[in-house]
Amino acid sequence: MSAPRRLGLGIIGAGEVFQVCHGPCLLLLSHLFKIESICDISAKTVDHCATKFFVPQKTTTPQEVIDNPAVEVVFILTSDESHAPLACASLKAGKNVFIEKPLTLSLPSAQSILDAERTAPGGARVFVGYMRRYAPSFLQAFKREIASIPQILYARVRDFSGPNTNFVNQSGTFQVKHQDYPPSASEERNTRLEALYTEAFPAQEITDEKRKYCRFLGSLGSHDISLMREVLGFPEKVNGVSANDPFYSAIMTFRNADGSAYSATYESGIDQVPVFDAHLCVYGAKKRVTIRYDSPYVKGLPIYVDVDEVNEQGEVQHRSVLSSYEDAYTAELQEVYEAFANGKTIKSTVEDATKDIQIFDMMYKRWALEQSA
Repeated sequence: MSAPRRLGLGIIGAGEVFQVCHGPCLLLLSHLFKIESICDISAKTVDHCATKFFVPQKTTTPQEVIDNPAVEVVFILTSDESHAPLACASLKAGKNVFIEKPLTLSLPSAQSILDAERTAPGGARVFVGYMRRYAPSFLQAFKREIASIPQILYARVRDFSGPNTNFVNQSGTFQVKHQDYPPSASEERNTRLEALYTEAFPAQEITDEKRKYCRFLGSLGSHDISLMREVLGFPEKVNGVSANDPFYSAIMTFRNADGSAYSATYESGIDQVPVFDAHLCVYGAKKRVTIRYDSPYVKGLPIYVDVDEVNEQGEVQHRSVLSSYEDAYTAELQEVYEAFANGKTIKSTVEDATKDIQIFDMMYKRWALEQSA
């Protein structure tokens, strides 16, 4: 049997998520991928990562990655405000794109990526990185157990992440951080962010509260909203929100296939307690199913599915299911390979990710109503 064809990758953004999550996984998947080019606004970071991950081309200019003929897939691992312009430039060049979530922060910005994808040479496509949705325990045990609940009565989505630095410092990936940024980088970043805030909150004063809310939903919130949507579908209504930085919550209405309504609570925030509490729990009349995620910054931590149900004898029965020890990033990257090397259908597309931004918009509008009441 012949070895699989290796995909040539270009990395734009060599910060935390690359050094701690994607980079180590890509090294372990070197039979599928070869990093051909890497870019960051910090020249010292580029030097470090090019050496550590054996990358032949290093640059501080994103277009050099995009123009490299050996690069077939551009990985956009930068901060949120640069996702859309980099994705559009990559698609214009006919390169497939992987965007670490969130897709972007506003609906017009998402539309610009969708438009670029529709006209991309060679049918280039976009894969949005929602790694929790590719975890084996989610795809296998959790979805299987949920399918046996005839009617959902309630659901809860929680993500209290604690301080990331605690987990990163113990991950064994030895991340480095440099501050040798160009003088214009901060100003350019803020300008792009302000443009996105204006699109996310049209015809409104852009307050610090709105900026924090938007950035939070794009960062931690996008994980949970996307996971919630795959399991429960798109919410019919956002009934209420609470935005008290650094904690945010919402209650939403969903419907079962039989038309019956139920509520789901979303609650998320970041404190200084280094306990990672991220889970999605679905309640039926005689069964509760919970998937529990641990920090993705420590490779190989198990993702368990817990089941509590009433058995045929009327007893309470508890089961804990582990589908695989394979971490979610590794599982996701294998799906990236299948999509771009073998043409497999992409689950987390631009259209799919845009639905999360639509939910953000529903939350903003509900928040505005409550503030004006």
